[in-house]
Amino acid sequence: MECYEGATMIKTFRGLMADDTQDTIVLHTNDGSTGYRIVKFQIMPNDLNTNDEYTMQIWKVSQTANDVVVDFSNQTLLGAAYIETVGGAHEGMTSTVIFDQEIFNQDIYITTKSQDSGSCNYYIELEQVKLDINSNTVATLKDMRNTATPLP
Repeated sequence: MECYEGATMIKTFRGLMADDTQDTIVLHTNDGSTGYRIVKFQIMPNDLNTNDEYTMQIWKVSQTANDVVVDFSNQTLLGAAYIETVGGAHEGMTSTVIFDQEIFNQDIYITTKSQDSGSCNYYIELEQVKLDINSNTVATLKDMRNTATPLP
């Protein structure tokens, strides 16, 4: 979807999550003609003066369990971020953020896991994309495939 003078529309989301929780970002529409692509995903611990490690992941489907294991072969994973803090030594923080350029048109889910039960902030920027009927169908079918129950 374009704004005036050809600029792209960016939607931002932010939140603070306790350890072992999941947030839902509601994006679905009735006709599925609006798609999104992740352009930025950043995390920051709530308390920088602690020793802790945080793993946050963005998913296409709701998760039943949170884990620190990041599996890039999982087709429902859209992005992952990891940060480690060393209490009082701000230069000791390390951060890695990786995300997929895939376009989606359904809700997304953010999970967090901490090694020491700490809370972590997230900031996400999504580029809004107008989908034609073919792109809409492809995005919707991908979402249906990801939520379908596997055959025995």
